Amino acid sequence: MKNYEYFDVTADIGFKAYGESLNEAFENAGLAIFNIISDTSNVEPKKEISFKVRSEDEISLLYDFLEELLFYHEIEFMLFSEFHVEIDDMLQLRATIRGEAIDWDRHERKTEIKAITYHKMDVRKTDIFEVQAIVDL
Repeated sequence: MKNYEYFDVTADIGFKAYGESLNEAFENAGLAIFNIISDTSNVEPKKEISFKVRSEDEISLLYDFLEELLFYHEIEFMLFSEFHVEIDDMLQLRATIRGEAIDWDRHERKTEIKAITYHKMDVRKTDIFEVQAIVDL
């Protein structure tokens, strides 16, 4: 099973992330986001940040999680390469993300993400969990 894949959207980029659990699908969504921005294989997990978000449904939780990732990217000027997510029955998400300060001499600069959108955002369970989102470039 692949962790994530991208799909074309006019002027934006979409992705689907997969997991054996909802937690794993969200973790892979974080990886998909940061591989749009840079190559995460070059990002060392030197600094750890933890946060919580709570939402009224799984789609809102995905949106809030991805927004929080972009917030820490922009405020801390960091790239992240490791994501640990725990979602409870009350739709509270606890995340620990690891990465390092951006060094554009060492890190590949790909594409800036302006925002997360609700457009075509989805969370579904078949034989695996799949989350889908589109980001505004």
